[in-house]
Amino acid sequence: MKLIILDRDGVINQDSPDYIKSPDEWHAIPGSLQAIARLHQAGWTVAIASNQSGLARGLFDISALTAIHLKLRKELAQLSGAVDSIFVCPHGPEDGCLCRKPLPGLFHDIARRYDVDLRDVPTVGDSLRDIQAGATAGCRPWLVQTGNGPKTLKQGNLPANTQVVQDLAEAVEKILTHAQ
Repeated sequence: MKLIILDRDGVINQDSPDYIKSPDEWHAIPGSLQAIARLHQAGWTVAIASNQSGLARGLFDISALTAIHLKLRKELAQLSGAVDSIFVCPHGPEDGCLCRKPLPGLFHDIARRYDVDLRDVPTVGDSLRDIQAGATAGCRPWLVQTGNGPKTLKQGNLPANTQVVQDLAEAVEKILTHAQ
């Protein structure tokens, strides 16, 4: 199985310091949906691992989150693409859960769901916590320069072997080229 794990906000869609609370606020980053469609068409399993503390903060509810993900799936379907699964951490930063990135809980859930070893599975994120969670789980981390990527790169302290690219489209191009 060819598996890739993507963060959502800042990688697939524009991020907001005020959170993405409704489908109207969800806007794909140019080229990101086409990149996911390429992965899907090449036979990859595409999973999303996303912290969604807006749920715990009461900024939106599960119905709104479901509607956001439905919009994502519909826009992908128009490009002959698909996401196979979406894993979210609904907790706030102080909730003490194991699924909130930078902890690797969501990644372990994905590994169990697909019964795979995450060693060298590519994971793409825009924040240090995304990259750390993936690296801790054994994934091969990719940092995009969309969303929080520029700030993350400036901070430094990236896990070893983190690949830095402009956006999801460039990451997918390199991943697909390397996988052949």
